[in-house]
Amino acid sequence: MGSIGDHLIIGAPRLQIPWRGRWFVRAAVLAAAVGLAGCTVSVDQRGNLPDPDKLATVQPGSTTKEQVAKILGTPSSASTFNDDTWYYISRRTRQVAFLSPTVLDQQVFIVNFDNKGIVKDIDHRTLADGEHITPAPGATPAPGRELTFIEQLIGNIGRFNSGAATPSK
Repeated sequence: MGSIGDHLIIGAPRLQIPWRGRWFVRAAVLAAAVGLAGCTVSVDQRGNLPDPDKLATVQPGSTTKEQVAKILGTPSSASTFNDDTWYYISRRTRQVAFLSPTVLDQQVFIVNFDNKGIVKDIDHRTLADGEHITPAPGATPAPGRELTFIEQLIGNIGRFNSGAATPSK
């Protein structure tokens, strides 16, 4: 016969974790849970998309800027060089944790006015109409010479006042 410490093992052996190592396992599980909680998905809606029924009441050739502002509200953006084009922009994005957001949907309604402030036409653009633009590499050169860290440090000595306020006359 065996002693009190002998066991009959049926199936796979059971993993024995010493008492002192159990806190480490619990801490690891807790850290993993906190880490996964930080990976939540957020969906953001930006901008205000005009209601289709209200948009249908805007008639090219007869609706004025003031009427458009009353019907659709103020635009998200206006043309840069003149106020003859209004943009109503809506964008929905999805972001996971700290990763870059992904654009799910984007819609732009463009209201063009003539020089008298009457609606000329209305255009609708979606995400499929967008184009990817690659910025030009490099930096814009600036005149002058670049100073080293030491030259900048030495150049600033004596440029600051002692902190005492001087009365103005």
